[in-house]
Amino acid sequence: MKIKELFHRWREKIKSIGNAINEIPFAKIFKRQWQTGKIQRSSRITYDIIWNIILFFLIVSFIGMFFIGGIGFGYFASLVKDEPLRSQAEMENDIYNYAETSKLYFADDIYIGDIRSDLLREETTLDKVSPMLLQAVTATEDEYFKEHHGVVPKAIFRALFQEITNASMQSGGSTLTQQLIKNQVLTNEVSFERKAKEILLALRLEQFLDKDQILEAYLNIVPYGRNASGDNIAGVQTAAQGIFGINANEVNLAQAAYLAGLPQSPSYYTPFENTGGLKDKEGLQPGLDRMKVVLNRMLDMGHITEKEYKEAIDYDIVADFIEPTPKPLDQYPYLVRELQIEAKELIKEMLIEKEGYTLEEVKADDELNLEFEELAGQALENNGYRIHSTIDKEIYDTFQEVAKNFKQYGPDTVTTLKNSEGQTYTVQQSVQAAAILIDNKTGRIISFLGGREFSEEDQTNYVKALRSNGSTMKPLLVYAPALEKGIIQPGTPIADIPTTFSGGYSPNNFDLRYHGILSARDNLKDSFNIPAVKLYTKVMNDNPVEQYLEKMGITSLGENEYQNASLALGGTSVGISLEENTNAFTTFANAGKFNDAYMIEKITTVDGEVVYEHKPEPVEVFSPQTSYLMVDMMRDVISNGSATYLNSQLRYSGVDWAGKTGTSQNVENVHFVASNPNVTMGSWLGYEYPDSLRCDSCEIYHSNRNMKLWAELINAATAINPELLAPQENFAQPEGIVSRSYCQISGMLPSDLCADAGLVKTDIFNAKFVPTQTDNSLVRAQQILIDGRALPPGANAPDEFVRGNGLMFNPEWFKNQGYDRLSDPTQLYPNKEREKWERIAFPGASRQATIEDDGKAPAAPELTVSGSNLTWNMPAKDVVGYRVYRADSPDGNFTLIESTTSTSFQAGNGYASYRVRAVDFTGKESNPSNPVTVGKAPEKEPPKEEKEEPAKEPAEEKEENENENNNDAASESNENNNESEPEQDTPEEENDSNTEEENSENE
Repeated sequence: MKIKELFHRWREKIKSIGNAINEIPFAKIFKRQWQTGKIQRSSRITYDIIWNIILFFLIVSFIGMFFIGGIGFGYFASLVKDEPLRSQAEMENDIYNYAETSKLYFADDIYIGDIRSDLLREETTLDKVSPMLLQAVTATEDEYFKEHHGVVPKAIFRALFQEITNASMQSGGSTLTQQLIKNQVLTNEVSFERKAKEILLALRLEQFLDKDQILEAYLNIVPYGRNASGDNIAGVQTAAQGIFGINANEVNLAQAAYLAGLPQSPSYYTPFENTGGLKDKEGLQPGLDRMKVVLNRMLDMGHITEKEYKEAIDYDIVADFIEPTPKPLDQYPYLVRELQIEAKELIKEMLIEKEGYTLEEVKADDELNLEFEELAGQALENNGYRIHSTIDKEIYDTFQEVAKNFKQYGPDTVTTLKNSEGQTYTVQQSVQAAAILIDNKTGRIISFLGGREFSEEDQTNYVKALRSNGSTMKPLLVYAPALEKGIIQPGTPIADIPTTFSGGYSPNNFDLRYHGILSARDNLKDSFNIPAVKLYTKVMNDNPVEQYLEKMGITSLGENEYQNASLALGGTSVGISLEENTNAFTTFANAGKFNDAYMIEKITTVDGEVVYEHKPEPVEVFSPQTSYLMVDMMRDVISNGSATYLNSQLRYSGVDWAGKTGTSQNVENVHFVASNPNVTMGSWLGYEYPDSLRCDSCEIYHSNRNMKLWAELINAATAINPELLAPQENFAQPEGIVSRSYCQISGMLPSDLCADAGLVKTDIFNAKFVPTQTDNSLVRAQQILIDGRALPPGANAPDEFVRGNGLMFNPEWFKNQGYDRLSDPTQLYPNKEREKWERIAFPGASRQATIEDDGKAPAAPELTVSGSNLTWNMPAKDVVGYRVYRADSPDGNFTLIESTTSTSFQAGNGYASYRVRAVDFTGKESNPSNPVTVGKAPEKEPPKEEKEEPAKEPAEEKEENENENNNDAASESNENNNESEPEQDTPEEENDSNTEEENSENE
């Protein structure tokens, strides 16, 4: 009812309005004219004319627009005709294929920094970006982002019009989608063709990706100028970190506006110089002005309030710009460079495998190898890999600090060099150092010292530099292979005597002396060279380089270099790196199994996908028995050998260390490598351009300087991780190791004669190679002792001093050993327990050492007494014994009571006087010594009354006369003996001056 009523009222109102209009005079006139029909006739003609004109123009315009549109669409089609129709997968691959900086990590995922790259970028997601920053970006770069479908037509036409009219004020016509296409799919070329393709691809991309995906991709690819260190940066997260030192989700309004304004002209608006550091006030102003523009747009679009706008305008954003921070390469130059080199090599191998090649094929083709090198480098810089290393940050930092503060490197030196044209020049240089710490069981590199100071002039990582490893080569190439083959055991004797090898090679020892017959253990302990070369000649023909060294990761030696005997002493053509040398020693500590050292644990993508992970591949090189014997021998190097100095430097006692020293020719390189059950560490000192490290004015000599550095590094590392660096357990002895006695002369089972000589020793053996034959190196023979040394008796040797059951080297055995060719066989005697060896005579009268008959009797000994013990000196070198004479009183008659080879005699308790005469090997006797008296003279009895003696019977008188005649004969004999040569001065022994211990092995 109400609707009808309302309608009725509305109709009545219309009528009243119509009646009111009819009452108007003009309306009445118009009505009368209308009723006559004149108006209709004239208006119809006008209407027809006007309509026809409008229709004409409409038709012409439609045809023109259709024509122009056709031309436009045709031109557009011609521009994009070569553009392939991309699938969604292809489009996504192109869009997300933006370069992201790879990152480096210490062990336990501790961040080191980004690798060196032309552009730093870290990917992020929208949920990690401040909403305020997202609003600032869309307000500035694409206000219709949420509404359009990839392009904004009016913006395109506006930009096209401005281009045609060459308008001075041009506004961009690209949406965020178009910018994404331009950066990731197309190029920055300015042309209609590129723009047409951009529009087409933008429309297509909007069909595949939603707005959030497009915005996220844009924020990750867009450039933002430079960071505080001057590096080129891209991506909003990298920009927030590099400019303000915060994450993209932590920025305030002013910071968000500043970041949003940068992409329009990154290098112009960035606040930092290309060398790092803030621009001056004038240089900062464009970026600040741009920030205000962004804030204005945000205000206009209603994203912020007036109050927020004013607060942001007044905000001191310059105070938020961060200071330059050290680049990873500046802070960890050796580590970053090494990780990049190794990561690139691993990525290269992955690419080679992916393409179906083998590493050997690629290395054989220079062009192909170079191609994969470049691809690996690009992948490392652009794929955003996460490189996870094995390096312990705390220990690594400590190594660098110890090296920085070490005071015993030695002096700088001036070295003369030659250029390629043969001209000489000099360089001043400091001693360099390197060290590396490796886990025995895995090969994991825990830490290293690449050098004392990285510089543009010297970027060498000395852990990788090839240098002679000196005597540290001996365990690897000589002793361990000989143990493995059963050629030696630790107690096997090897004579250190003058020896010339094939090709006239005659090595010397570091002290320029010979040390006689010593065990393999002792020869290694004191690092004598001749026995090492002698032993190497016994394994050399089996090519121990290929058989053992290469299996232990040493790959720098030449194909036939094993044939050089000097290789036993580290005399290589190009050298071995400290890493390879140290890594090889881990084989002994790991029961004969070698694990190649590695520094990269794994490589992952930005999403955490593992693309590479290290997997140990142990190689069996030596038996556990050989390895343990080698370790046990090297224990002696530290306990009482060439590395004894180390004991005074180690802070943590009780650790089972086994190691080896090494010095190259001319003392140009010094090495020390040692292992405990967990780790092995090697250290090195030398100059960049090889020169002698010998320093007479230094507090400690070269080898000890290196050991001191080694000890300080180990002490510092142990303080950080004592469980790893100072294990309580010792090296585990495997089954098959037994203890046996042997003869020091031959290494065979001890004979009774060897036991009589006192030369039976006990050592450990590989049970497989325990000797089964009894020693045959000795025979019984007559001998005399001269100065404690046994010699065959000469024709005139006094019989009383000839030992009928003495010891002599078995002539047949002596000849088989080649000892008969020695000009001075006494060189066979070792200094240790020398008196025992000297009691063994050499076979053959012609081998009576250096004793010659001087034609003179020896000088009289000087006799002293202490209590009842007589002692005297040896007046000449050719004395074979002494005759002891006794008398009841100093002025009494002396009679011979003892012949001895000793220089002492135990007199009786009674009162008596004594003299001693020396006898040389030809029987000549010296004058008597000074007399000495033993005991207290008896008191004289008071005189008694003389009694007349009864007459003697004839028989008694005859006996008394015979006694007097005998006394007269003895007195005459004594007088004859006293008529000897005058006393001779005893020649003084030359004192052997101990030269400082140095390992100058000859190559």
